[in-house]
Amino acid sequence: MKLNSARLLIATAMLLSGGHAAEAHIVPARLGDFYMGVVHPLTDLQDVVLWTATGVLAGTLGATKGRWLIALFPLGLVAGLLLGRVLGAASTQLADAAMMLAIGLLLAAAVQVPTVLLSAMAFAVAVIRGAANGADLAPETDRVLFAAGLTCVGYAAITLAMALTTVFKRTNSDSATSWRAIAIRALGGWIAAIGLMMASLALAS
Repeated sequence: MKLNSARLLIATAMLLSGGHAAEAHIVPARLGDFYMGVVHPLTDLQDVVLWTATGVLAGTLGATKGRWLIALFPLGLVAGLLLGRVLGAASTQLADAAMMLAIGLLLAAAVQVPTVLLSAMAFAVAVIRGAANGADLAPETDRVLFAAGLTCVGYAAITLAMALTTVFKRTNSDSATSWRAIAIRALGGWIAAIGLMMASLALAS
């Protein structure tokens, strides 16, 4: 038992000491700038929450309204990347929080959002997060390859989130009081709470 404990301590010490040599931009060095564009947003909580929330909101409104996002969301990411290059490392934390709060409240209230408003919100989310991803890039990064990777994962994420939500929400009664509808509204409440906490932190800093 003592021998096992000693080995565990040694292994832990080796991992901790080796962690200091880790590079922040090891992904592009090994996988290339295209794959960096794919992986980068998946490691950011703001991207994960906002992309998922946008897809879920579109999925609850049906395929007819949500299909516009399949084209608009990747285009918004590209526009955001271009803005990120112009604006530099400007913080988008407050804008992220505002979008999370708005989308979360719409989900929690089960509001039937018009197609134009849904498309505008999704495009705004994509622009904001595209700018945030673009501001993190190193000067030597190939922005064309990074943009290709980012738009591919954005297309896949928004389409998958919409499709899964549409399938999940589909019931025989499609009632607003069904457990599936309540689960989606509860998810909206959590997203709104995250947005509110982020806004508080952004305003306090």
